[in-house]
Amino acid sequence: MQYAAYNVWANHKIIFAIEQLPEELWYKQTPSSFDTLFKTVLHMWDAESIWWQRIRLHEHIVIPSQQFDSSLKDACNGLLHQSMQWEDYVRQLDAPALNSDLIYKNSQGEQFFQPLPEVLHHVFNHGTYHRGQLVTMMRCLGAANVPATDFIQYARRKEG
Repeated sequence: MQYAAYNVWANHKIIFAIEQLPEELWYKQTPSSFDTLFKTVLHMWDAESIWWQRIRLHEHIVIPSQQFDSSLKDACNGLLHQSMQWEDYVRQLDAPALNSDLIYKNSQGEQFFQPLPEVLHHVFNHGTYHRGQLVTMMRCLGAANVPATDFIQYARRKEG
């Protein structure tokens, strides 16, 4: 699934740009769903990790931010590692596995039955949503070099 590779590529681009900013901007509040660049990256890692654990059928979900007391760079590394795991996983799926269903519980304990392609689409689309927020936050913080992370940018790069 091309979208998994795109997710890794786009996360690399946005994280590289964030890491070029002065460190004080990583933690500076700016209006968004999560009010700092750090909190947004940490949320993205949480979400990818939670879904990863669900897809691996873990009974007890471990949320990275609940056990994390470190820097933005460490959160970025965690997110990138998780994204690469997703890419490797998707690359290895055969047609029967890709067409399987996932039974999981959400954070409220409600059980759901979801086709795997819908879960995968959600995971990668969620990253796109929050990368858009990171772009806006970076602009509000005065960043000059904000990367374009649209899917079409990834697709064009692959063609060239």
